[in-house]
Amino acid sequence: MRGLNDWLMRMHQASTNRSYMGTFVVSAGGNMSSAKIWHVCEGTQQVERVETLTGAPRSIFRHNDQVVTLLPNHKVARSEKRESLGLFPELFQSADSRIGDFYKFRQDGVERVAGVDADIVMLLPKDNLRFGYRVWTERKNGLIVKLQTLDADGKVLEQAAFSELQLDAPVNMDKLIQMMGQLEGYRVEKPVLVKTTARAEGWELKAPVAGFNAISCYKRPVSAAMGAANPPTAEGPLQWVFSDGLASVSIFVESLDRQRHLQESSLSMGATQTMSKQLDAYWVTLVGEVPLATLRLFASALEHKK
Repeated sequence: MRGLNDWLMRMHQASTNRSYMGTFVVSAGGNMSSAKIWHVCEGTQQVERVETLTGAPRSIFRHNDQVVTLLPNHKVARSEKRESLGLFPELFQSADSRIGDFYKFRQDGVERVAGVDADIVMLLPKDNLRFGYRVWTERKNGLIVKLQTLDADGKVLEQAAFSELQLDAPVNMDKLIQMMGQLEGYRVEKPVLVKTTARAEGWELKAPVAGFNAISCYKRPVSAAMGAANPPTAEGPLQWVFSDGLASVSIFVESLDRQRHLQESSLSMGATQTMSKQLDAYWVTLVGEVPLATLRLFASALEHKK
């Protein structure tokens, strides 16, 4: 079996370089959702289409870093630049050498998933600040075909898996790009994310959370719905993103609005934990695929420099 870093690099390359189509099912917190995925890669060009099969209709197209989300019930198309799609697990999107500092890595057998033979690997945390993972990867090229997020007792918090998969599928890139541009009858929204730094916005962590490094920070625009309730000068929330190479945590900060921000709370949905609290004149929401105790560490370390 390859070492951890070789294995991670293989995952990353397979997720970007393979052409495939399949049905993807996510179950978390007693809820289940599914989507049809088409993914094609030609040279440096990647195109992906995701059609939700449950809940409100939604189509997501991605061409490299350009993402268009179609909401047919509302006749709204949202066009923006994003680094990843977010529906398929963003685990293993890079071969991060720090992962071995915080996770133990071991092989756990072979199993058949969605018609392909898959190696099973366990990634178990070395502390209580993160969850564990059981990962099934297609034996030949390493594409992730199934993923479970595990709590400290080994209980499955969330599972994402292909129920059917066709590797090296004849997906037509030009056709997908053409479909992505068919926006007639849709109101097109183009939210612009403004890159910034937490320090420039007056925020810092008094103490680091072990293993988690800041990877991005930007201001989000005020949405149309928020804009109606906010003065014209109101800014959208700040989003500060941290990652340990596998799990991620986002800190959202916005001005306190006593009509909307009524009660501090925490919520668990599968592997995703959310907590909200007031900090001075601000409302802070933390979201991450980590134990709630980890979010509390981030919240207690967050400080605004007046």
